[in-house]
Amino acid sequence: MKLVFLDRKTIGEDIDLSSFEQFGEVVTYDYSTEEEAAIRTKDADVIILNKVPVNEKTIGNAKNLKLVCVTATGTNNLDKIYLDKRGIEWRNVAGYSTEAVAQHTLALVMYLFEHLSYYDNYVKTEKYVNDKQFTHFEMHFNEIYGKTWGIIGLGAIGRRVAEIASCLGANVIYYSTSGKNNNSDYKRVDFDTLLKESDIISIHAPLDDNTMHLINAEALGKMKSSAFLINVGRGPIIVEKDLAEALECGKIAGAGLDVLDIEPMSSDNALRKIKDSNKLIITPHIAWAAVEARQRLMKIIHEQISEFLN
Repeated sequence: MKLVFLDRKTIGEDIDLSSFEQFGEVVTYDYSTEEEAAIRTKDADVIILNKVPVNEKTIGNAKNLKLVCVTATGTNNLDKIYLDKRGIEWRNVAGYSTEAVAQHTLALVMYLFEHLSYYDNYVKTEKYVNDKQFTHFEMHFNEIYGKTWGIIGLGAIGRRVAEIASCLGANVIYYSTSGKNNNSDYKRVDFDTLLKESDIISIHAPLDDNTMHLINAEALGKMKSSAFLINVGRGPIIVEKDLAEALECGKIAGAGLDVLDIEPMSSDNALRKIKDSNKLIITPHIAWAAVEARQRLMKIIHEQISEFLN
């Protein structure tokens, strides 16, 4: 049995993969292009990957291939029709990063809500050294307690964020992008109501026809000028040039993003020009990547392979 991991660096070199050796030979590659994948999968029985496309071009010569394991929830990179035609099974992983993404959501909110960039810079530029008084609160901030936290997408991660927001004393409302999600613990509202009433909006929805470019100039224009927008869902849910304009014009107070339209960030991204960290913080798609989440991810992959072989 031969297992080939096509882009091992996408889950981090700190994650131990030695347990996979019980299945047979394990070959790992840091990254693989489509052309490289076509060569590297030739004699593989199982392939493990994150972002590498899986289609006739990349696995057409993989005569022994029986199972494709995706180290992510999304499977847009799989040609499922071709896999079905070949009788090759596939697996993905869900639920491994709920706690990590919820935690990162809160981190982005706190960073913006309390203007931590400003206050950190105030001290590190030594303005606080021998200051006139013991406190400095030039940039005013508010309590989350009593504010309205709007959630777009009340799946597992959205529900966990709702729990955390409630613990902080926020009034949680949510918008179901599919129209099918109902949760009696929180108030469901229409999209316009969520935009108009929320002090914080966090996005936890998948990318589909209902969410593509959901947050555009019109939507941003309906938000409070004091509101903060957080996106840990999918980048194309927000029209980035519209967000850049809204931030520059003060239509909203700030935004925290962990996902972008194109990843890694493209050179023509409209958000590149915004350097004020009090208005915008962007992290490089790391919300899912807590050590425990990545360990959990590979443990699930290991169990999937074991179950398949048995």
